[in-house]
Amino acid sequence: MYVGRFIVVGPGIAAYRVSSRSFPNRQVVEREDALTVAPTPDAPETDNPYISYNCMRETESGQVVVGNGSQVDPITEKLDLGYPARDALVESLLALDYEKDDYDTPRIAGVVDDDEATIGIVRKDAVLVEAVEELTLVATYEEDSPRAFEFAATTAGDAAREAYDLDFEHAVCAAGITVSDDGVETVVVND
Repeated sequence: MYVGRFIVVGPGIAAYRVSSRSFPNRQVVEREDALTVAPTPDAPETDNPYISYNCMRETESGQVVVGNGSQVDPITEKLDLGYPARDALVESLLALDYEKDDYDTPRIAGVVDDDEATIGIVRKDAVLVEAVEELTLVATYEEDSPRAFEFAATTAGDAAREAYDLDFEHAVCAAGITVSDDGVETVVVND
């Protein structure tokens, strides 16, 4: 099944995977305070505004925001201003809305810290944001309502690998993130 981009979030852990039929030449690039989805050096040129974006950013207070587009940045900024996770997600997802592409691609995002997680999606027909206590998945297609999801990973490396290896079609790259008292750990898979 093709579900497009997806996130799995729960208290202390998150994963993000790019799955793509149209733009498979992408990778996750590690930056100082973010993970960025970007074209690979051999990718054909495109003017598509949805190809490159921060898929993970850390807030000043040690929370992590994951998502499939430019909404990651304003969510992070709102959290840094003191907004609760729910409000930061709702306001940013609603303001940016779903992607105005040929597929009306939803925007997905999650906020994770060491003991709490919140997940959200904005689709053409709905905005859904909820606090979650167990690992929860939401994707841009097919799995576009948050649902509890069996995910065995407990480390960032395991989360990245497990997300990449899940039995959803057209895996391109993935990232795993853990949040604990020791800080944020990230691992990327660009196979």
